[in-house]
Amino acid sequence: MSSSDPRPAVDDRSPKTYEVRTYGCQMNVHDSERLSGLLEGAGYVRAPEGSDGDADVVVFNTCAVRENADNKLYGNLGRLAPRKTQRPGMQIAVGGCLAQKDRDTIVKKAPWVDVVFGTHNIGKLPVLLERARVQEEAQVEIAESLEAFPSTLPTRRESAYAAWVSISVGCNNTCTFCIVPALRGKEKDRRTGDILAEIEALVAEGVSEITLLGQNVNAYGSDIGDREAFSKLLRACGTSEGLERVRFTSPHPRDFTDDVIAAMAETPNVMPQLHMPLQSGSDTVLKAMRRSYRQERFLGIIEKVRAAMPDAAISTDIIVGFPGETEEDFEQTMHVVREARFTNAFTFQYSKRPGTPAATMENQVPKEVVQARYERLVALQEEISWEENKKQVGRTLDLMVAEGEGRKDGATRRLSGRAPDNRLVHFTAPDQEVRPGDVVTVEITYAAPHHLLAEGAVLNVRPTRAGDAWERRTKETQDKKQGVLLGLPKVGVPEPLPAVTGGCAVD
Repeated sequence: MSSSDPRPAVDDRSPKTYEVRTYGCQMNVHDSERLSGLLEGAGYVRAPEGSDGDADVVVFNTCAVRENADNKLYGNLGRLAPRKTQRPGMQIAVGGCLAQKDRDTIVKKAPWVDVVFGTHNIGKLPVLLERARVQEEAQVEIAESLEAFPSTLPTRRESAYAAWVSISVGCNNTCTFCIVPALRGKEKDRRTGDILAEIEALVAEGVSEITLLGQNVNAYGSDIGDREAFSKLLRACGTSEGLERVRFTSPHPRDFTDDVIAAMAETPNVMPQLHMPLQSGSDTVLKAMRRSYRQERFLGIIEKVRAAMPDAAISTDIIVGFPGETEEDFEQTMHVVREARFTNAFTFQYSKRPGTPAATMENQVPKEVVQARYERLVALQEEISWEENKKQVGRTLDLMVAEGEGRKDGATRRLSGRAPDNRLVHFTAPDQEVRPGDVVTVEITYAAPHHLLAEGAVLNVRPTRAGDAWERRTKETQDKKQGVLLGLPKVGVPEPLPAVTGGCAVD
């Protein structure tokens, strides 16, 4: 380049940036943490927030369960195509469940994609990127079985104070609406010792809340024929000094046994929160779904949980309009919702998923009927959620301060946190510094269907090792970005803004 060349010099020694876009379930979120860790271990650095495709490597971690998942993927890939043309060396990778399902189709429809990898070989991503760069052609590698348990891979965790801990992968169920077993494979359990070792390592780093993660988490132990393995694991978590909160997701009613309820009730750091997927309240529909429980069994579990933990918050998943669902079937679902009194419910309108038995079933329910039923169900659950939340008014709760949970916190001068039962609470920011991961004690003054408010003064602030961990991570991030330390950001009442001296002001 001549001295008169107007183009800026490019420092090829600067590290390449990456961006991971995640769709779908908590398993995908955890896998994305692993993908980020692998890329950083290979020398990449995370692109700044809001880079929106400006990274050197963009990874899509896809879902095949959500409606129109493939259309969304190809739409996003299409938007990146001109950007890739303008940026020589930029790479695009597609992984996750849709990649496992569609395989070569992705490269045919989007030939500018560099790497396609499946759910079983996420550890190969850096190698595949390098191979695509050297060979200058797309690399498609889909393993048919798990090559390495995900938790053995490097990770870049999104939170300094809370962490996912995977205890199993895959699923042995054959629900007719779900394609996950075909994409994630048969259930494979992780060794208990490895799980507990990871938990202890996380606690040593400052993590104070963990969520045990599995496609069918409470079936843990099926590999070794120990039906009480999951309850034993919960009790073992209770012996970890410094671990304040333990949660798990998602269980299956078929495997939810009395010993698990007892372990939850008797282990202080296992939180009084349960997500128990219902899917339908009709025995006829449950049979068509190949769900191995019926309404009576499901309500019996709820009754036992409430007897052991009266303050437990129970949430669920419900599908409306499954093929063949009649008005009477739907009323059975409404009956279970009234009886169970869920804290909240994730409700879905049934839509066909290619590759599932339900997609070819007769008596598909008309869209307008599904929509009308869905609206009735949502209205009922909103009413129940609000009534249940109102029971919290006047209670004194310990909240773990959260990061990024309250979208309006800046405008309202509030902070947000999670109660032991995982309810979201917005509270008045105290004068003293409060960090994500710290614990505050508040009194609930108001309830909405999906959150609680504590509008009075904070009763107590307890700094924690988790808050220290968040502070360390924040400092390290700033040092990397700025090269020098300009001071830690504080969580609490913001400093007054300077007076506007010119230009436009917003009322």
